Amino acid sequence: MSGSSCDIVIHGGGPVGLSCAAWILQKFPDAKLTLLDRNPVNDADLANTDGRGIALSHGSKLLLDTIDAWPSDCADIHRVHVSQAGRFGRALMTREELAQDALGHIIRYRDIHITLRKALRTIQKSSPHFSWQHIGKDEQIHIDARCVVHAEGGLFKTQDWVESGRDYGQSALVGLVEVKNAVPHQAWERFTSEGPLAVLPSHYGNNILNLVWCGSPESSQKRLDLSDADFLIALQKEFGARIGRFLKIQDRRLYELGLNYRKHITQHHEVWIGNAAQTLHPVAGQGLNLGLRDAFLLAERLAGVFSGPQDEQSSAHIQNALEAYAQSRQADRKATIGLTDFMARVFTSNLVPVVAARGLALSALQWLPPVKKALARQMMFGRR
Repeated sequence: MSGSSCDIVIHGGGPVGLSCAAWILQKFPDAKLTLLDRNPVNDADLANTDGRGIALSHGSKLLLDTIDAWPSDCADIHRVHVSQAGRFGRALMTREELAQDALGHIIRYRDIHITLRKALRTIQKSSPHFSWQHIGKDEQIHIDARCVVHAEGGLFKTQDWVESGRDYGQSALVGLVEVKNAVPHQAWERFTSEGPLAVLPSHYGNNILNLVWCGSPESSQKRLDLSDADFLIALQKEFGARIGRFLKIQDRRLYELGLNYRKHITQHHEVWIGNAAQTLHPVAGQGLNLGLRDAFLLAERLAGVFSGPQDEQSSAHIQNALEAYAQSRQADRKATIGLTDFMARVFTSNLVPVVAARGLALSALQWLPPVKKALARQMMFGRR
């Protein structure tokens, strides 16, 4: 199927594609922009879709606030407790240490998705040349565009590209768990012999928390198949008593985990952002945060090019702008990909020297505030 022509086409109507479109139009309302979206037209059709909790940094909140796209239902993180199961070493990060309102936020994926759709519709009212096209899942459409933005996203092993990365041989079991007398606004990251086990706040209340339990595909499938009672016993044994007693579990699902990343995120007049550029392990909750920074900074570049004089909108100028964008993203991408990959691999090793080094690293993190602050700021705002 053929479409019309425009200056910019964005493939993908998920959070990263939506936010990129919104930021471009906010900065340059007259942009000739087309968004190709495979999601339903009506928000109501998304209300019962992906309800998993997504970690968004405070830096991401500040970005989304610029387009009034922050969901009303979210849970703030004021403290993060990091430890090893059955080993020494722990660290505690607090919002007071960093003089921030929050260290991060947990939001349901569908809530951030729907909120961004509403924000874009508001911006669309002042954007006469914006076309938002909803297309079928298998429908092929061609738009002649001077710049092509790929924001199709996707989960590991569902993507149609694999350039560089690794399969961690892990699955994440996610769900909602009820904890008796849980500490409000506290996130727990517990590193086990099979991978990270995280218990995070949710908007359902102080005692209903998001669970992310990483392990081998075989172990994760067995946990998925357990009865609720047996699952809670296994979870309590693995996590320990520090958090309190686990009472209920619901909505268990599995996701395969791995790392995909493109070495080059631009080619001629094309650019890849978000999960189309890199898919990360959830150990540090950085995937969507990195994608939103991609979208915001790309929008600045493209709005600058297409709002300028016509003689500065040649193919060469567009390509130069994309190459400058790619160069500006190198440090942040490298640091974020490297950090999550390092944590995903090192915190699953059971070699005695590695286990000891992990404990020392967590202890050092606790007792060296400048190091802890630097790590926290990287997770909150990225590398600048």
